[in-house]
Amino acid sequence: MNAGTLDLQERVDTMTSYEKRTEDHLLSPENTVLTVIDYQPTQINSINSMNHSELIRNTEIVIQLAKLYNIPIILSTVNVEKGWNTDTIPVLKRAAGEDIKSYDRSSINAWEDKEYNEAIKATGRKKILIMALWTEACLTFPTLDALKEGYEVYPIIDAVGGTSQLAHETALRRVEQAGAQLTSIAQLACELQRDWNREETVDGFDELLTKFGAFSNLR
Repeated sequence: MNAGTLDLQERVDTMTSYEKRTEDHLLSPENTVLTVIDYQPTQINSINSMNHSELIRNTEIVIQLAKLYNIPIILSTVNVEKGWNTDTIPVLKRAAGEDIKSYDRSSINAWEDKEYNEAIKATGRKKILIMALWTEACLTFPTLDALKEGYEVYPIIDAVGGTSQLAHETALRRVEQAGAQLTSIAQLACELQRDWNREETVDGFDELLTKFGAFSNLR
């Protein structure tokens, strides 16, 4: 170990971060659940508020962030069992993990599906990160219902989309006025990481935000 390394270690040892909070009003890996709703070919192809490739890339990054910080993922689709639609697109299924159960529904509003609703509640977590297509329906409706039941809901605005820019923006205004707290990929990643002394996730954080284009060469 050289003198420069020793100097760096001395600086790290004298940092004055508090211990990790046991109760946290901010998003943390311990109090948050991620739900991913209807990222299926039909829905993705009908999005007109965002470039489709960017939407898929951003959604994949959020799922990878959830995996990095060990956040539970609740995946849902609509009308696959009826044969009217196909499953979550493969790149997102792989990102979530093949072992992640997917809850297929007939209801437009996922909150009105019994198995999905019970899966969210079984996590015991009151802060819900939500990505859903479309913003004006499959994001708005469960968000409003969850808020009504006392959950905090956080739509990730750069990983969701609507059938038009106007429909997308109007839906975000509606849920925000109802109490949803809008967030973004960069903000979410920083909120989950919070402290560079949490070294076990720094490399993953750096890799994912570099992939997102927020920065490069953190260290």
